[in-house]
Amino acid sequence: MKKTIIFGWLEIVFGLAIFAAGVHFTIIAGIGLAPWDCLGMGIAKHTPLNYGMAMTSVSVIILALDLFMKEKIGFGTIIDALLTGNFTNFFIEHSPFKANHLWVSILFILIGLSLMALGQFFYMRAGQGCGPRDSFLIGVGKRLSKLPIGLVEVLIFAIVLIAGCLLGGEVGLGTILTTGCCGIAMQLVFNLLHFEPRDIKHQDVLETTRKFMNGD
Repeated sequence: MKKTIIFGWLEIVFGLAIFAAGVHFTIIAGIGLAPWDCLGMGIAKHTPLNYGMAMTSVSVIILALDLFMKEKIGFGTIIDALLTGNFTNFFIEHSPFKANHLWVSILFILIGLSLMALGQFFYMRAGQGCGPRDSFLIGVGKRLSKLPIGLVEVLIFAIVLIAGCLLGGEVGLGTILTTGCCGIAMQLVFNLLHFEPRDIKHQDVLETTRKFMNGD
């Protein structure tokens, strides 16, 4: 059991590294913020919070909603919080890629979204919890069980984008592409890998710690 748990942690780190590489491609594309970032910018315009604090506040609210929907907070959640931002910064700082033309930017967006979906597959499959937004996606997806998970992602992004627009957040071509294509890319990747994230039974931190200590 200990080996299984440790392998799960390694799988989570691997998946988050792939996910962060995807995020880096969407950022260096340079043609607009992702929907959640648009919302954070909009909140910052109407509150004393700066952009970073606004995004942190959004994450806390989402985490509270996750708990309300009884989604588990596991080691995957913690590792996500600790590593994803740092991985993304690393890729951006060392990226050899440049988006010199619009078509290159669009290609980067599509590559980024595909890598993000692949990363989600690896770190969700470990069954040790997800980051706040992915837990929110799964929680909403369980309540809209007849819809493909990719379509649920599109609906969530569309609502977030509308809220961000109403608050004056910056919207670009990349924002629109991300809203429409992220869920599609996710569904295609998950279908290819025969993966349904709503079927995964996650363990919270206490459950995993108990199993690790007891070896059961």
